[in-house]
Amino acid sequence: MPITDNGTHNVVASFIIVGFETLRDVELFLFFLFSSMYVFTITAHFLIVTLVAVNRNLHKPMYILLANFSMLEVLYTTVTVPKMLNALFTQHKEISLSSCIAQFYFLFSFGGVENCLLAVMAYDRYVAICRPLHYPTLMSGKTTLRLGLGAWVGGLLAPFPPTVWISTLRFCFPNFIDHFFCDYAPLLKLSCEDTSKGEFVFTVISWSVILGCFLLIMISYTFIVVAVLKIQSIEGQKKAFITCASHSAVVSIFYGSIIFMYIRPTSHIRFTMDKVVSVFYCVVTPLINPIIYCLRNKEVKVAVLKTWRFLENMRLQKCRRFG
Repeated sequence: MPITDNGTHNVVASFIIVGFETLRDVELFLFFLFSSMYVFTITAHFLIVTLVAVNRNLHKPMYILLANFSMLEVLYTTVTVPKMLNALFTQHKEISLSSCIAQFYFLFSFGGVENCLLAVMAYDRYVAICRPLHYPTLMSGKTTLRLGLGAWVGGLLAPFPPTVWISTLRFCFPNFIDHFFCDYAPLLKLSCEDTSKGEFVFTVISWSVILGCFLLIMISYTFIVVAVLKIQSIEGQKKAFITCASHSAVVSIFYGSIIFMYIRPTSHIRFTMDKVVSVFYCVVTPLINPIIYCLRNKEVKVAVLKTWRFLENMRLQKCRRFG
């Protein structure tokens, strides 16, 4: 419903998420495709969290950080995907102003946490390869806890100022958000006010978080590459690179899409390509991350087999008891 603002503007109290403007049959196809991907993503990440929690062999800094990362991916996808699926299936595309701002905040806060966690995980790999003798000291349980907590706190605080600023803006008709969630640029486009100052603040924060964490990751990997090249045996070099392969693959995929989306001016841009890229980092990337981490990790594979055998033994014992 519109609200009159000083008799000059009709200020909106809700938005219409445009989403994917296509045929109904295509929308239903996208619904079943994305819902299947979402269920698989949530299941895979909860499996990783459970494996790390119940297997003592995985109570190591790398896997504790991986469990944090998996829990984060669950939250990150849940911010946008359920609303998108509801819009595709029911065609109910309205979202209230407060819900839109909340979605904006949690999307960017969890994105900020992901940047920070990837930087912490890169530091963990740096210590493991470049300073292996000091690893137990530099990556102790308390240190890992502090680094993980710092990543969560930093990520959750970073988008707070832009969110407060956006909540004070007036938004006018037409109230169509040309996206499948409340992203920053589509929201700015609907504002009745001059957003240049707020856009500058958001750009500074985005660049600081994204490029700052990316720079830390690149510094870590520079030291790692130099250290690995000093290893004389080919087998030793290969083993060291395999240790970092999963993390480096996730970093490449994540930053490839994020830098395209947010390290650029937000005014006067078209959102068609943005939707495609957003689907990639909101739906596809969280889906393939557990595959990347698990398929190339022997300890995770062993933990999966042990857990499977334990559950199978429990099932057999129950069958014998009641059979």
